[in-house]
Amino acid sequence: MTVAISRGLLEQIVALAADSPLEICGLLLGRGGVIEAIAPAANVAPDPARHFELDPTVLIRAHRAARSGGPAVLGHYHSHPSGVAIPSATDAACAAPDGSLWMIIGGGEVTLWRAGPDTAVNAYFTKVQLDSR
Repeated sequence: MTVAISRGLLEQIVALAADSPLEICGLLLGRGGVIEAIAPAANVAPDPARHFELDPTVLIRAHRAARSGGPAVLGHYHSHPSGVAIPSATDAACAAPDGSLWMIIGGGEVTLWRAGPDTAVNAYFTKVQLDSR
């Protein structure tokens, strides 16, 4: 499966990650296999240098907007400031096998994963091809 995102949105996410020594996070919004927008969120994790937790108000707002005809919540993005762009053990422990997208920015790379059961990476994630237009 390929998921599309505009080069501008991808550059915006990369810039947010580059500007912070902490893990940044936000939502990926769109329809089908196209990420149309992002919703940056505060990282409210107790240790944002090593973990991320989306501000729940951003998540609730995005789901309400989707129910009113706005773009769906396809997944989220977060950074690994001192790591690589693959799911960590913490990511795997926190993932629900619901098919949501996990975009990870780290080590100068951006990767996209889909959370689900019985997949190869960390037993929770399948890598997804990212098409930046």
